[in-house]
Amino acid sequence: MERNLLLTPGPSLVPFLIRETQAQEIIHHRTKEFREILGKVNLGLKYVFCTRNPVLILSSSGTGAMEASVSNFLSAKDTVIIVEGGKFGERWKEIALKYNLEVISYKIEWGSAPEAGYIKDLLDNHEEVKAVFTTLCETSTATVYDIESIAKVTKDRDILLVVDAISGLGQDKLLTDEWGVDIVVSGSQKGFMLPPGLGFLSISDKARDFMNHSSLPRYYFDLGKALKSYEKNDTPFTPAISLITGLEVALNLIKREGLKERWEKFCKFAKAVRAAAKALGLNPFSQWPSVSVTAVVSPEKIKSSELVKHLRNKYGVSIAAGQADFKDKIFRIAHMGAIEEQDLVVGFYFLEKALKDLGYKVKAGVSVQKIEEILSEGVK
Repeated sequence: MERNLLLTPGPSLVPFLIRETQAQEIIHHRTKEFREILGKVNLGLKYVFCTRNPVLILSSSGTGAMEASVSNFLSAKDTVIIVEGGKFGERWKEIALKYNLEVISYKIEWGSAPEAGYIKDLLDNHEEVKAVFTTLCETSTATVYDIESIAKVTKDRDILLVVDAISGLGQDKLLTDEWGVDIVVSGSQKGFMLPPGLGFLSISDKARDFMNHSSLPRYYFDLGKALKSYEKNDTPFTPAISLITGLEVALNLIKREGLKERWEKFCKFAKAVRAAAKALGLNPFSQWPSVSVTAVVSPEKIKSSELVKHLRNKYGVSIAAGQADFKDKIFRIAHMGAIEEQDLVVGFYFLEKALKDLGYKVKAGVSVQKIEEILSEGVK
């Protein structure tokens, strides 16, 4: 089978060492052997999340962790602020409404970022608010939000700041404890370089206090049960064993490289991708571009969904189209997880070919040359 180069913002590339580990004979989860692995994983997750607080593992996608971060900390009719600037901000709202919460929507233009001052005004005018839900990297628009500034507004109030960092964690800088973020949600299939199937949540002391007063229903996603098991390096239900053994390897790889060094590397990758797109005469979509993924405005006469399909089917390179109203207007190229320099070079080499096939005039090699130029310079 020909290799499919994944430059999609999830799932991302899974390194051979992780795949090899997951292919090994499975072990039983109620054993000393597995608890030792889980103990190491729990410590490694704290490193990546930049927290001293517990980081719980759920056998779910990141959306399961998003739901758990609603159902475990709030009660029906509680009022929450939700930043809606893309598909995943909308997902926060959909989950909140399912749990009968009162939602104040802070709607922003797709590709733009929320203003901390506006959130402060909302909080000043709505003292009943219990939580603010937002994202680190709004994947649908490839936009990074200024979580540090938002946290300055929320951390000294009796409210929770909940951040969806499913795509951004590991690439876009997030200092959970230092900034004062109460709950950070993530998933396995992006910066952690694993297949889909694990959701993660970091939980602050303030958030644990909120848990004691929450009355929303939950069973499988009951984080109270999960925390009790966590203290014993155990899980309340059967865990995704092979994913967790792979996670141990992934965390070792991340720690060996260094989190700061990875942030810098992905900053360089993002800069190179944006420069390569401009070399092709194409413009980045986001006003505040993420380090994890770049959205590019498709050429006027080429639907991005057609470009994505052609690139995948003919050349074996997968990128992502836009979502909702932007499905045919933008395409997205990831630089996260296990993606390396050569992957970006190969990706743009074939992107040029696909654009030319669809009638766009391309000077051969111009984007690849720009990528190599930027990557050789480092970040400025």
